[in-house]
Amino acid sequence: MEPRISIITLGVKDLPRARHFYEQGLGWSVSSVSNENIVFMKIVGTILALYPAEYLAEDADVENNPNQGFRQFTLAHNVRERHQVAEILQQAVKAGGKITKSAQDTAWGGYSGYFADPDGYLWEVAWNPHFQFNPEGTLSIPN
Repeated sequence: MEPRISIITLGVKDLPRARHFYEQGLGWSVSSVSNENIVFMKIVGTILALYPAEYLAEDADVENNPNQGFRQFTLAHNVRERHQVAEILQQAVKAGGKITKSAQDTAWGGYSGYFADPDGYLWEVAWNPHFQFNPEGTLSIPN
């Protein structure tokens, strides 16, 4: 198996609201293959899909019983400059998200904060001086 993540699909409660948050609020581009049942956004290095939670649970053959607490994973958006962390957190709030942890210095020498999107998915916005971006915009980490 080749190590890669091709698509991250978020099960959402309200597809139009979720689309608005990411497209209008965060400024992400929606792919033309999207329709009234699923939204695809090409982001650097992968694809983000938004799909109604009940359909996603059905597709995976699991019960749709969303945990209202911590979902045991986070998504991360790394930035090139420290000041971008606070800017993106504020952009998320204006779009309808909620800051769960304000931007602050980290124990590992970076700067980060967290927001929750309207469906409660946690996003870390981080500046890490130890990681570099490749020319195509993907994050590079040491071997």
